Amino acid sequence: MALRSVVYKAILQVADMDRGYYAEHALVVARHPSETDERMMVRVVAFALNATEGLAFGRGLSVDDEPDIWRKDLTGAIETWIEVGLPDEKWLRKACGRAGQVVLYAYGRTADGWWQQNRNKLSRLENLRVFRLDPDATAAAARMAERSMRLQCNVQDAEAWLGNGTEIVRFSPEMLYPII
Repeated sequence: MALRSVVYKAILQVADMDRGYYAEHALVVARHPSETDERMMVRVVAFALNATEGLAFGRGLSVDDEPDIWRKDLTGAIETWIEVGLPDEKWLRKACGRAGQVVLYAYGRTADGWWQQNRNKLSRLENLRVFRLDPDATAAAARMAERSMRLQCNVQDAEAWLGNGTEIVRFSPEMLYPII
């Protein structure tokens, strides 16, 4: 018998001063059996950094043709495709062909090596943005994971603070691509 996903629920309050977006989102996050708390919380952070009406989690790691997070327009066309982790370059190329905008949040101790290995191939993808998250911040966010969470995320000057009422983790996503 296959292991089932564990369902986490979060009330996420987002105050994004950079974009003028303020809202509360009731999230249901299915954590795949092979997914770590760190990856799940990076998905929540990625959601908060891109929060908007219509943004939704994909069906997860067990589905090959969906992103971690996405937003579709009323016709079903994919406007925004968001990935977390260190995906295969071919996967990102496919995503760029299917969506208007693709955003990747690379994280983990090996993210720098992954970027060095893939940067030349990915630099041809014009609708791709790549950010690197500090591994200490993502590890701290993983310690906040609970089956039921109340989280606040404040974004200002391209930095985010994720809190749960007792802890606060600062994220400073480093833009790797495009280089501005």
